[in-house]
Amino acid sequence: MTTTELEQHDEATSDEDLIQSYLSDCRLRGHSPGTIISNRSNLRITASYMDQQGFSLLEVDKYALKGLLDYLKNERRVTHKTVESYFTTLSGFYEYHVYEEKITSNPVPPFRKRYLTTYKNSQPSAIRKLISVEEMALLINSTLEVRDRALMTVLAKTGVRRGELISMDVADINWVEQKIRLKRKTKRSNLFVFFDDETAILLSRWLNLRQNYTKPGVIALFVGAHGHRIGRNTVYNIVVKHAKRVGLHNPGSSQLEDHFGPHCFRHWFTTHLRRNGMNREFIKELRGDSRGETIDIYDHIDPGELRKAYLAAIPRLGIT
Repeated sequence: MTTTELEQHDEATSDEDLIQSYLSDCRLRGHSPGTIISNRSNLRITASYMDQQGFSLLEVDKYALKGLLDYLKNERRVTHKTVESYFTTLSGFYEYHVYEEKITSNPVPPFRKRYLTTYKNSQPSAIRKLISVEEMALLINSTLEVRDRALMTVLAKTGVRRGELISMDVADINWVEQKIRLKRKTKRSNLFVFFDDETAILLSRWLNLRQNYTKPGVIALFVGAHGHRIGRNTVYNIVVKHAKRVGLHNPGSSQLEDHFGPHCFRHWFTTHLRRNGMNREFIKELRGDSRGETIDIYDHIDPGELRKAYLAAIPRLGIT
């Protein structure tokens, strides 16, 4: 008898049906498209492995999970972060099917507590790459492509996430108040970010050229070679190409601190605002961090005061 014993049903349900049911629940709960894609991939790979071992997804026990962990680490050779992603997905999957009364318990939490926490704590702390203001200026000012300069400047000067950047439309820009309206995301608590005069210069230059590259009817702010909205991989490729060119990204290194990707702009944004004296509440508001305490809901921040503090603290990069 396994810890996730399947209750008796009139008709058997395939693993793929179970996966699709869980993904539908994720959509209903407002999970991002990227999270849903990752969950689908993790579950299908897990289902394939379990099938080879003679299990269905709802029949696994701690021994099957130990086999999966060994498979991920030693055969697929994935990183610890990816291992965590798999078991986070599995925990959500089983918790959903407990709710649906198809299984009696979720086997993942006790397994993670015993194996993944110890494994994680045994690893050296990884530090995300932080570059100086001068290095950021070199990265952006040495880039010839107008779109790429504008894109990286928006990332640096607003601290938005990659998904928030690619969902921006031309109409989202408020030139009078110098702010950009963001699409509602589960991780985003505020829906506006400010930009400064340097960002405005590059955005204006890009919009003057954008019409030469964009397909009719496309409203996206940033478009790719085929005239449509860029995707996550395009943003990543743009950033690492230019970072590698100026010596800020080493693709051959296994150390996180030797890599410069899109999220490093958010790290740079946060760190240098803090170093320039901005208080934590203002930084949290600009980052769009979720409000963790009930009292935060009542802690209103004046937009004019926030904008003034932002313009005083955001680093200048010598863009002309």
